[in-house]
Amino acid sequence: MTERKYKGYLLDLDGTVYRGKEVIPEAASFVAALKEAGMPYLYVTNNSSLTPEQLAERLQKMGIKASAEHFFSSSMAVAETIKKIEENNGSKGNGTVLAIGEEGLYTALREAGYHIVDKAPASYVVIGIDRAFTYEKMKQATLAIYGGAYFLSTNCDRAVPTEIGLVPGNGALTASIAYATKKEPHYVGKPEEAIISLALDRLGLKPDEALLIGDNLETDIAAGEKSGVDTLLVYTGFSQAEDVERSSIKPTYTAQNLLEWKV
Repeated sequence: MTERKYKGYLLDLDGTVYRGKEVIPEAASFVAALKEAGMPYLYVTNNSSLTPEQLAERLQKMGIKASAEHFFSSSMAVAETIKKIEENNGSKGNGTVLAIGEEGLYTALREAGYHIVDKAPASYVVIGIDRAFTYEKMKQATLAIYGGAYFLSTNCDRAVPTEIGLVPGNGALTASIAYATKKEPHYVGKPEEAIISLALDRLGLKPDEALLIGDNLETDIAAGEKSGVDTLLVYTGFSQAEDVERSSIKPTYTAQNLLEWKV
C-alpha cells in the first residue's frame, strides 16, 4: 500500500511494535525489512521508564535485533529541553530536578549532569511514568511547584496498551499534579514537536523525508501533524478506525498492521 518512498522512519513502540511483553508479529517482520533494505530508522517513544539499553534488550528478547542507538525516548528529550531552558536563562547546569519516574528518566537526567532530589524545593519538577507513584511523591512535587519550580512532563499519554489491556499512562499521573497546582506542565514527548525534531536531527533527515508510524492519534499522529511529518496509523494499539472518523487529527495513511506497508 506504499504511496511514496521515504528516506527514513520514526517508529513508536507501545502498541506499534509490542503490547506489554508481547511482540506484534507484523511489526517484527517490518523491522527486519527495514534492516534488509538498509533504511535509517529510530524508535521514538514516550516510554520514559527504560534506558535505551533496556529498550534494546527488551526488543532483543522479543526476537527483534536492536541496539541502544536505535532509541530516542521522552526522558532523553526532557533532559535536552531542560538544557535549553538553562542555556536561555544563563544558568547552565545549576538546576536541581525533583523527578518522579523510573530508571530511564533518572538515567537521562543524570547523564545530562543534573542533580536529582526527591523532596522540595527544586528548580524543576519532571514527571515520567512511575508505577510506584504515591501521595508523598505528589505532595513533594506540588510543594516544589508552588515554590517556583518549572513543571515538565515527559508525555501526556492517557493510557498505554499492555497485554492485559489499556492501563493508566503518564498523562494520568501528571494530571493529578496539574490539578493540585493549577499549573499546566511543559510536555516534551509526543504529540509535541520537540521530540520529533530532535529525532529527525539524529537521523539527519528533513520533515518531508521521513514517515512517522504509530498507533495513537492523540500522540503519534498529532506529533506528525505538528512537525510536518507524514504519518501512518496502525490499528494494533490505542486508536481504531472509528476514532479516525471522529477525530480532527488525520493520519496520512492507515493500515491494519505494518505488513500492509512496503518499505
